[in-house]
Amino acid sequence: MENILSADVLLSYPEVDMAKAEQLLQMEISRSGKKIVVLDDDPTGVQTVHDVSVYTDWTENSIRQGFEEENHLFYILTNSRGLTAEQTAKVHREIAAAVKKVSEETGKEYLIMSRSDSTLRGHYPLETLILKEETEAYGDICIDGEIICPFFKEGGRFTLNNTHFVKYGEELIPAAQTEFAKDKTFGYTHSDICEYVEEKTNGVYKAEDVVCISLEDLRNMDLDKITGQLLAVKNFQKVVVNAIDDSDVKIMSIAVYRAMAAGKNFLFRTAAALVKEMGGISSQPLLTREKMIIKDTDHGGVVIVGSHTQKTTQQLEELKKVEGIVSISFNSDLVLDEEAFRAETERTTGEIERIITSGKTAVVYTKRKLLVVEHDTKKEALLRSVKISDAVQSLVGNLRVVPSFVIAKGGITSSDVGTKALKVKRAVVMGQIRPGVPVWQTGEESRFPLTPYVIFPGNVGDVNTLREAVEILMNRKNKD
Repeated sequence: MENILSADVLLSYPEVDMAKAEQLLQMEISRSGKKIVVLDDDPTGVQTVHDVSVYTDWTENSIRQGFEEENHLFYILTNSRGLTAEQTAKVHREIAAAVKKVSEETGKEYLIMSRSDSTLRGHYPLETLILKEETEAYGDICIDGEIICPFFKEGGRFTLNNTHFVKYGEELIPAAQTEFAKDKTFGYTHSDICEYVEEKTNGVYKAEDVVCISLEDLRNMDLDKITGQLLAVKNFQKVVVNAIDDSDVKIMSIAVYRAMAAGKNFLFRTAAALVKEMGGISSQPLLTREKMIIKDTDHGGVVIVGSHTQKTTQQLEELKKVEGIVSISFNSDLVLDEEAFRAETERTTGEIERIITSGKTAVVYTKRKLLVVEHDTKKEALLRSVKISDAVQSLVGNLRVVPSFVIAKGGITSSDVGTKALKVKRAVVMGQIRPGVPVWQTGEESRFPLTPYVIFPGNVGDVNTLREAVEILMNRKNKD
């Protein structure tokens, strides 16, 4: 069992010349000219970027639009964390083929980044393995390596000495000792990412064969050494990036671009931080209500809480204290009784409409304790959670009144609300309302056009963060 560390260790490394690093990175991005296609397994992956597009389908038309944009990158929302392994494989094969075709038509080179959970959950190694196979099958490209970087500062996820940690208060807890590692579908037992790779690949890729990029080399800006490590990678070898600050992934990105310029090809399994740096996305201030609310209304908003993490439950309890909100418990356990579940869904939808129309904000939450069924399987548990999420999204999708804003808490929940309830085909990421909490501006094609949609990850923020986000968006005259 890995040791718990004091968060003070994060301050023990020397700072780097960020201005110099930024200048070098922008130079490499300009030379590259590659379009970055980010496949996001839930909508929370845009939590570090702004003014970029998210497409909720992977038709050739959507991908072509992404390639034609001036931005260096665009996102495709796969929602694969809510899919079975078979469905995930099918989706990634389709995307790889479509991206390759559009690339050939437009004459633009590309690289694919698989953005997933910073607490190591998701269909790994399946997704990047499928992407490798399909990319190599459609051309003469050979994928030399896979870069693994789960660092995400805003969420308190740090990688030191090849071990991944989650910050709780003033402590860094090894990821395998957290609630996230006990995930029914995507659980794991190793915090050391080299050992995690061996565990997840069933020994196909050994821990001792993983290439590790050290914090010391990153902070020393030893770009020649790091680039040399990348140039030596072959046979889809895994590369672990140690990172505790955005400067680390910025320097890593410079080395990656230099290795690619020398002929190397990589796939990426990463959290949100590395995507921002590879795409050359600048930082911007947190969003204000005035920036988000374009169409003012006397209606209240709606908050849908689906995530079961302990952090979410604590945030929900704090949110309930806010004046001007009305909370509704949605009995998701009724999923085992189809008729009762339908009646519960209809009841809850009616309650939401009444609250919104009155100018207050409805906060709807599923049962806080995850439903456990005897003799359950991983697949059955996943399919049942999808059925619950489908009912939860319908609470927004069936509304006959327009809310002033929509907040969805949890990865699968936010994906279903965005794609099924709001029917978004293309959204623009406005930025973040709180650190690590992105906001979409819904398109004209959506159910509620130009309505701010806040995608709140289940594992981000402290006890007050959800409350702060809701208070920012609530119409002040309805609060007072």
